[in-house]
Amino acid sequence: MSEDTRLTHISASGEAHMVDVGAKGETVRIAVAEGHIRMRPETLALILAGDAKKGDVVGTARLAGIMAAKKTSDLIPLCHPLLLSKVSVDIAGDTALPGLRVTATVKLTGKTGVEMEALTAVSVACLTIYDMAKAADKAMEIGGIRLVEKTGGKSGDYRRAED
Repeated sequence: MSEDTRLTHISASGEAHMVDVGAKGETVRIAVAEGHIRMRPETLALILAGDAKKGDVVGTARLAGIMAAKKTSDLIPLCHPLLLSKVSVDIAGDTALPGLRVTATVKLTGKTGVEMEALTAVSVACLTIYDMAKAADKAMEIGGIRLVEKTGGKSGDYRRAED
């Protein structure tokens, strides 16, 4: 297995461990992740009109995603606690889905990447939308959560190919 493809969180004896990033140089690192939540058209209209019983679904989900990015190391074993310099969560209605599309962008200057923080932000934002609108639509479906792009670090830049 090449240096680039081996699992960095697994020791030679198969034990999980946190990677030592102490000797790595600091670089600007940005990650963008996306996902969506499908729902009935009526549920989407209810959310976009601001008429959900629990309140502002989009605003609350955006805040939940930001908070989740900041807490990723508390949720995902072996993730380093990071001092993030930017987290943004954008949520847009999509009638073709129908549902909401969620995109998170996370940035820092540091020794390790922010892919997990961006993915966690999207996941928790989608879960929050589900929680706040489940009274209207229990059949909602979360999906498509994936890394779109990342920059910085030893492994270089990555951009997901268009589907």
